Amino acid sequence: MTVLKPSDQMPKVVSMGCRLNAYESEIMRAHAWNAGLANAIIVNTCAVTSEAERQGLQTLRRLRREHPAAHIVATGCAVQLDPARYAAMPEVNRVLGNEHKMKAESFRPETDTPVLVSDIMDVRETAEHLVEGFAGRARAFVQVQQGCDHRCTFCIIPFARGNNRSVPMGRIVQEVRGLVAAGFREIVITGVDITGYGGDLPGTPTLGQMVRRLLAAVPELPRLRLSSVDPAEVDADLFRLAAEEPRLMPHFHVSAQAGDDVILKRMKRRHTRSDIIAFCDRVRTLRPDAVFGADLIAGFPTETDGMFANTASLIDDAGLSYLHVFPFSIRPGTPAARMPQVNGRVIKARAARLREKGRDALASQLRRYIGTLADVLVETSGEGRSAHYAPVRLASPGVAGEIIPVRIASASGSALYGEAGS
Repeated sequence: MTVLKPSDQMPKVVSMGCRLNAYESEIMRAHAWNAGLANAIIVNTCAVTSEAERQGLQTLRRLRREHPAAHIVATGCAVQLDPARYAAMPEVNRVLGNEHKMKAESFRPETDTPVLVSDIMDVRETAEHLVEGFAGRARAFVQVQQGCDHRCTFCIIPFARGNNRSVPMGRIVQEVRGLVAAGFREIVITGVDITGYGGDLPGTPTLGQMVRRLLAAVPELPRLRLSSVDPAEVDADLFRLAAEEPRLMPHFHVSAQAGDDVILKRMKRRHTRSDIIAFCDRVRTLRPDAVFGADLIAGFPTETDGMFANTASLIDDAGLSYLHVFPFSIRPGTPAARMPQVNGRVIKARAARLREKGRDALASQLRRYIGTLADVLVETSGEGRSAHYAPVRLASPGVAGEIIPVRIASASGSALYGEAGS
């Protein structure tokens, strides 16, 4: 097992897309450094949409113009799906698939093969690493699983990440202990489908069981946050923790995608509109201060005005405050790409409407905190985030990485403002 220690002197990593990419980027940074690739620039690409892939290609070209002598490594989901495209780019020195990017030997200068990409569907285990820190970050990410066993019609990611592979509990505990000892006060549990955790492990532990044991094994950890949950997979232990464990942060991001049952069925999601609302209502009953975010796709194929209205009204009906809105874009190779498409102008207008409702919902949520005392994790000297994931601007500088009490004095549309103190 490799222990990885970040350094400001390490190679540059451009992490695109999800929090899991941010975790993997720290591993690759250390691998490149240990291999002597001090001039390396690693681009960890995303493939969740065609636009994300376009941005990755653009980034690689820009970095070569800005750093003509750098050793540029292209990796990540977009590379895994189409390695030949990236191998043909004159800007790229090395192409690594999602399995190989986690291996130290892939970064050695003497590696004869500049393209290392294997069939991700054949991978059965997660790579073993211990990350001791995250350069420039106040919170740390911990990978608990990889891949996804589901096949949503809009999503290509299972074919870039492979099937579900869970990290054994003991290794998760070991990594979290090391991060807390290194000074991190908040850990974010991340993966491709974290509520699918444990199905491939002996005894098939659930995400809730793993989190319960983790918090018991690391009592010195002040804050634990979940990245995203699927309402169809949340287990009884996770609900119990929401009610009883103050160290589990009261911010839950739901992988909703839509609020219309016909669209959800065509997406091949396993939950209904009422399931999303029921999940939020149940957690809110158990933890009255809980807040909720969601991923929502605007303009999924065949979406009518009425179907879109159901998604828009879900924001109010489920009490969602933090939205990630994605205008639908065709992802070649997915079933949704072959469905009747919505006009692009309509998609853009619907996405704008969802974002507008999201801004209004967040502004309303933030106003409720005026006059309260919030425990804020300082991210930079002048800002941080509360337990509810609200951005907080500090009147006076704080120490990055510390959790401080902040009296909330006011709120703008997207942030809180306050002064440290009781």
